[in-house]
Amino acid sequence: MVQFEVTVNVEGGLHARPAALLVNCSSQSQSKITLSKGTKHADGKSILGIMTLGVSQGDTLTIQIDGADEQNVATAIQQLLEQSSSNI
Repeated sequence: MVQFEVTVNVEGGLHARPAALLVNCSSQSQSKITLSKGTKHADGKSILGIMTLGVSQGDTLTIQIDGADEQNVATAIQQLLEQSSSNI
């Protein structure tokens, strides 16, 4: 299992477009992906779950990934969430 924290740099946080990109990235993986913000948790493959976390720019997320391709997925998700709004 891989667990890491990432600060969301996407302007506006995880609104519809960045959440959809995250779900697209996560859905290509066989691993189980869980995002946590405070006491709230969401499935990384559920756009509704991610949007209910209410993640704003500058918030810190804890991400847990468990599965065969966890290292690759962790890198991809970390890069996606650290991008500036001009890239998403």
